[in-house]
Amino acid sequence: MDSIDSLASFTPAQVWQWLGEVADPEIPVISIVDLGIVRDVQVSADAVCTVVITPTYSGCPAMQVIADAVTEALRAHGVQQIELRNQLSPAWTTDWMSASGKAALRGYGIAPPAQQVIDISGLQRNAHGSAHAAISRSVPAPQVECPHCGSLHTTLTSQFGSTPCKALYKCLDCHEPFDYFKCH
Repeated sequence: MDSIDSLASFTPAQVWQWLGEVADPEIPVISIVDLGIVRDVQVSADAVCTVVITPTYSGCPAMQVIADAVTEALRAHGVQQIELRNQLSPAWTTDWMSASGKAALRGYGIAPPAQQVIDISGLQRNAHGSAHAAISRSVPAPQVECPHCGSLHTTLTSQFGSTPCKALYKCLDCHEPFDYFKCH
């Protein structure tokens, strides 16, 4: 095999695009890229494609299904050498979800996360360039918008929805129940 044959015939940008078509197994209207669990894609000169994924929470039962779907999608595009790596740190956060992913959730009837999880607004730099002050993960209760009618007049029914990452809400205007994708 000469050196030209060993070069990858695909780019990281193409891999990201292909992975953007892989649906989350629990919420099929959002891709694993829009969900924010694909953290990195690398393509080596010898055509090894490395994909780094982070579970939405440790022990997520869908991770094997996602890994299989990634492998299947890449093989369908001719990628033969695939390395999947799970990365647990930093932990996944709903802040990594894309705007289009949040819109897809809303269109599916699931209220997307209503606020940013990690507030770095209080972070200050001192004269030496070091960061100080508090980075807070505690946030006030969200104002959850009804994905059906857009009302903010909603109430929490249960901290647990159809999956561990969702809570059950009810709209007090249109009276429809809906899942809310909790901020993590």
